[in-house]
Formats: sequence, C-alpha cells, structure tokens
Amino acid sequence: MSRANFIRAMLLLAAACWVGGCHYMPTNGPTSSDVVAGQRDPESLPYAMVKITPQVENVLASFAPQLAGGIQGPPPKDIRFGIGDVVSVTIFEAAAGGLFIPAEAGVRPGNYITLPNQNVDTDGNISVPYAGAIRAKNRTPTEVQRSIVDALKNRAIEPQAVVALIEQRTSLISVLGEVNTPNRFPANAAGERVLDSITRAGGPKGQGFDTWVMLERDGKRTTVPFGQLVYEPKSNIYAHPGDTIYVYREPQTFVAFGASGAQGQFNFEAWRISLAEAVAKAGGLNDSSADPASVFVYRGELPEVAAKLGVDVSKYSGPIIPVVYNINFRDPAGYFLATRFQLRNKDVLYASNAASVEDAKLMQQIRLVTATVNDPIVAAYNATLLRNSIKLAP
Repeated sequence: MSRANFIRAMLLLAAACWVGGCHYMPTNGPTSSDVVAGQRDPESLPYAMVKITPQVENVLASFAPQLAGGIQGPPPKDIRFGIGDVVSVTIFEAAAGGLFIPAEAGVRPGNYITLPNQNVDTDGNISVPYAGAIRAKNRTPTEVQRSIVDALKNRAIEPQAVVALIEQRTSLISVLGEVNTPNRFPANAAGERVLDSITRAGGPKGQGFDTWVMLERDGKRTTVPFGQLVYEPKSNIYAHPGDTIYVYREPQTFVAFGASGAQGQFNFEAWRISLAEAVAKAGGLNDSSADPASVFVYRGELPEVAAKLGVDVSKYSGPIIPVVYNINFRDPAGYFLATRFQLRNKDVLYASNAASVEDAKLMQQIRLVTATVNDPIVAAYNATLLRNSIKLAP
C-alpha cells in the first residue's frame, strides 16, 4: 500500500469512528448521549430519565422517609391492664357495719379496706370478695372501678373503689441495639416520644449521624436516620405500648464514577447530604474532562414516586423503578438545585466526559496507528537514501 493510499484509509477509518461514536475507544463510562439513548434500547435494562427541577425536588421531599409512615403517630390512649399485671384494689364504704367495715369501727368518713395485691389471671380477670371475677384485661382502672361498684352497690353501703396498677408487666416498650442500656420498660402513662424511649435506654452509643432507628408496631416496620428524629420533630412520634425500637449503626454511602476529581465509595459522615456536597466530597468535576451538563444520579424509586415524577410506570416490572436523574451545572441555577436535592444511601453519582475529550482520544488513536505504520516506511525510505548516498560517494 502506498503512503497516499494509507493516509486515505486512515481518513476513512476516522470518519467511520466519528459516525459510529467510537465505542471501541477506552472511556470511564457512557457519554451523555449514551445515557439518553440507553433508555430506549430494547436490549438494555429499562430505566427512566428525569431532569432535576424544583418540581422534582418537591415530589422527592414529599416522599422522604418518616417514622410515622405507615404507622399511626397520635399519642397512645390510656394504659390498659394486661395478663400478669399486678393490681391493687381498695374499697370504701360510707359507714361501718357494711360488707367490709365492722360495726364496732364507728361511723367515720373514709372507712375502707385494701385487698391483697393480685395478678390479672390468664382469663383476664381479678377477684373481688362478694363481687366475684371482675374483667380487667384491656380495660382501664376507671372501667374496672365502675364494674366493682356495680357488683357491690346492692350489698355494700354506698361503695366506692380505687384500682391502681402496682407492677406493670404488659404495656411495655422494648429498646435494643446500639444503645447504652438496652431495656424493656413500662410505657409512660403520660405519653412519651421515640427519642424519650431511646433516652430511657441510655441513648445511642455513636455520634448519631450513621445511626438508624427502626420502629416495629402491630406487625409494621419503618426506619429513619436518627438525625431525622432530632432535626425534624414531626418524625419523633409517640411511642405506644408494645412497640419495639431497634437502634443500629449503618454508615450511609454513595459511589462516584466518571469525570469527578476522585472515584470510589464515600461515607456521608452526616445524617443527610445534598447533591452539591456529594460532588464536593468526590473532588468536584474534573476541569479537563467533565461535561458539567451531564452529571447523573442513579437511584431506584418506588412506583408511586416515579409516577409523581411523570414516569410511565406501566412499562416497568418489579417493585423498584430504575431512575437516572440529570442535573446541568452549566446552568448557574443548577447549583441551587443541587443544594436542595438530597442524596440517598447507596446512590450512584456519575459525571460524563465532554464530547471533546472523546474526540481528542480518537485523534490520538489515529496518530498512534498512523505512526505505527508510517515509522517503518520512513525508516525504509531513510535507509534507501543512505545506501544511495554511499554508492554515489567517491
């Protein structure tokens, strides 16, 4: 092949690469055009593209995790007796000579008798002389007092009853995990919130930014970061009798790829961080290679969230919809949006290379191939000149 033909072939190869997108060239990830085109590739995992806007941020904020999500948050009702609780019963009569106060005791206000403490039995009852079995399970002290008076009013002298909880063995709250004193303690009759219960267990062992709180109630579970209970009071709901609160540590992380200053896995080191903070943690964007308009966040969203974002969820199967969020840092307003967009645990942050970087790689590859073939030709040409010069020398 002559040198002219070789150069012509290289130019044709360059044109083919330019049109074909140079997919054979080494790179650190997809270009922005690849990300956009990939959502329409039938052979690829389907995903949705969503541009980050104020409306998108408002939707995501409305679906932020809350401890009250799926669990009722109002204050608990009055504590009710359960099987095994120790109960005290005191019965008053208006005058002596009745069922419980002997005649010789004299007539004086406050004649009463206190029965021995007793447990609520396995049938849910307590026993009161002359009244028989009184239902106590799932009833308040006032309700039990009323039943005792109704049972005695035709036999005792204007009876009154006072029922008190001596030892609470049901209506307990369990706090376990990464707390200083894991414990199971009686619920507070005045009501207490989740943070109050954690405080009664000695508080979390760690600093809190990588601590999570899981609440289990009536077969339902919900989990939020500990910091959310502190900084967002609406998440610090009331604890109810029978609740189980599990405190555990799990550092929140995100992964950065592409044309960022550094690549790898990074810890939040806070209970939440914004997209702007995440980009900064990854060393910012590489000034020599990154396309500021092509910064992406990969995340799985629930179908109801994706639907609110305008995604046609009917095209996706499974409980999680893959969503790729795009933010444009060429737009000055993008930095304001990045400070409001909250990163989630296990998100993937990807910054794409600029198109000019791929073009430069192509030209460098062409020069490399050209030099590989051209160098032997030049060497042979120089050798021929040298031999001719030797032959012509006197």
